Amino acid sequence: MALPALIPVLGQASLDTRFFVDDGLWRKAPMLTGQSSCGPLPDVKNILVTGGEGFIASWLVRHLVIKYPEYNVVSFDKLDYCSSLNNSRMLEGRANFHFFHGDVTSDKDVLRCLRKYDIDTVFHLAAHTHVDLSFGNSYNFTKTNVLGTHILLESAIAVGTIKRFYHVYGEVEKDAADLTEQSSLWPTNPYAASKAAAEDYVTAYVKSFRLPAVIVRLNNVYGPHQRKRPLWIHGDGQHTRRYLFAGDAADAFDTILHRGETGQIYNVDSRDEISNLDLAGKLLAAFHVKDTAGCIEHTRDRPFNDRRYAVDGTKLRQLGWKQSVSFEEGLAMTVDWYKEFSSWWGSIDAILSPFPVVNGDSIMAATLKADGAAAHAQAVLNGNGRLVRNEEAIVGAKEELTALKLPGPGELDAQQVPGGKKRKAGQMA
Repeated sequence: MALPALIPVLGQASLDTRFFVDDGLWRKAPMLTGQSSCGPLPDVKNILVTGGEGFIASWLVRHLVIKYPEYNVVSFDKLDYCSSLNNSRMLEGRANFHFFHGDVTSDKDVLRCLRKYDIDTVFHLAAHTHVDLSFGNSYNFTKTNVLGTHILLESAIAVGTIKRFYHVYGEVEKDAADLTEQSSLWPTNPYAASKAAAEDYVTAYVKSFRLPAVIVRLNNVYGPHQRKRPLWIHGDGQHTRRYLFAGDAADAFDTILHRGETGQIYNVDSRDEISNLDLAGKLLAAFHVKDTAGCIEHTRDRPFNDRRYAVDGTKLRQLGWKQSVSFEEGLAMTVDWYKEFSSWWGSIDAILSPFPVVNGDSIMAATLKADGAAAHAQAVLNGNGRLVRNEEAIVGAKEELTALKLPGPGELDAQQVPGGKKRKAGQMA
């Protein structure tokens, strides 16, 4: 048996050279995209998708590359715990696909990419993800989700070529009826807070610098290429979520790109609402697990866990988008994919345990039982349900944020815009 090839991925000056094992599994994988195609726009040429090797973003990358050969699509990704080159490797060799190894928190990486490919359209999906991970690692979420978005916005203004900027996700008011685009943001965990702050930055740049931006808010998205995970249930498991198949999410982005209006917010909804406990039961049934004893592990609930997420997607449906794949159909396709490609992600037990923590470059698992006892010293819940975090990780993150050299007012555009002229509020570079 031949040894798997090591595929070199050369980072920029601010990133180390990394190697990724290629076992050829991606060669057997189907080319998964959405179903819609609205027809190309004449002023869209070069599209940047940040976080392009992650789950949702990779669906968008594949969809745009396959459905729109007229567009050049650049997948920008730092390649961390929630991304994989397998997600786009089947696109290698296509003239309209490019991969750029970079970090959204590096203005050098972002500006170099925007200029190299003459980007005119940005889909910003790069983010530190997973709600549980944010409780013990909130500084990392602030750095990537807030600072990264800020740097991308400043860079977009600096290059002066961006005609469309799409920012994805924002949590809305909790435990209410189906929520519209006008509903107030109401973050209830560090992850949601970082995304809400990033969304506020986008809104500010629309008003201050006339950035032609659109905000897209999703519910839970699932499907092939997502990481496999154990069946951990927070609390009683009666919290409900709406689930949307990833192909339908790609179609939603397609519709918003080609028919949406800049300056608007669009909710992407789903008709499939299900409790976490019922979802676990459906997953076990889909895998034909007869003896379910011990397959579902209840943990202590999050310090705050919304009972329900549900948005009203009427505005998007008026543009012509519709949910095409039912939950039953999507679940069946997802299960079949995992049976065929079970080793796609490798071992991810640590990152997807309840309340994992980051310690340096490592992600530590923490198993929390229903009685609140912690089996790992890195993360525990005290009697008040408050997460006790790894202090070394917090100090390290604080020092890293403090050491960052951020451009002062007008510095970035003065250095990067031809002629070195500083912009004024309300003036595009």
